[in-house]
Amino acid sequence: MTPSGLPAINPERTALLAMDFQNGIVPLAPEPDALVERVKGVIADVRAAGGTIGYVRVAFTEDDWATVPETNKSFSAFAGAKVMHHEDATTQIDGRVAPEDGDIVVRKSRYGWGTTTDLYARLSERDIDTLILTGISTSGVVLSTVMEAADRDYRIIVVSDGVADPDPEVQRVLVEKVFPSRAYLVDTAGLRALLAAA
Repeated sequence: MTPSGLPAINPERTALLAMDFQNGIVPLAPEPDALVERVKGVIADVRAAGGTIGYVRVAFTEDDWATVPETNKSFSAFAGAKVMHHEDATTQIDGRVAPEDGDIVVRKSRYGWGTTTDLYARLSERDIDTLILTGISTSGVVLSTVMEAADRDYRIIVVSDGVADPDPEVQRVLVEKVFPSRAYLVDTAGLRALLAAA
């Protein structure tokens, strides 16, 4: 452990996940431009330290829409309306945080990516044991990832000012009350110091 109480990390075994930073979702976040700039900085910091960068986006093919059952309260609505097609501009990653060669990019069709992507296998191939999480929304992809990644025994670091939710009270409860039992919380400045000490 570092003096700040955060775990020491090995950047070579660490992946930063930028989740759902796509054109149709970024505007839903409070102060979206400031959020994107912070995450852009975090991506640069992790990249410079030698960590892996991964991107997750939500988008559907025709087949995805066809396989969503009516029992799925949230995603049956997406499928019925046929929104967020994987080729639509709304599902493309925000250009300010665009992937580079060698980054991991996956497309999901549920809140979390564990059930509809091969991301866990790809992280395993790189011997990743630590996940740094950023994303929109905190109550959607971030919550889903924290819960599943904790069950898969990853060390999880949530960037507290790199996640956002349209509902400020939901954001507060998750970051202050729910995540600390499963993840370490650090802001962008704290993460930069943690990486510098690695």
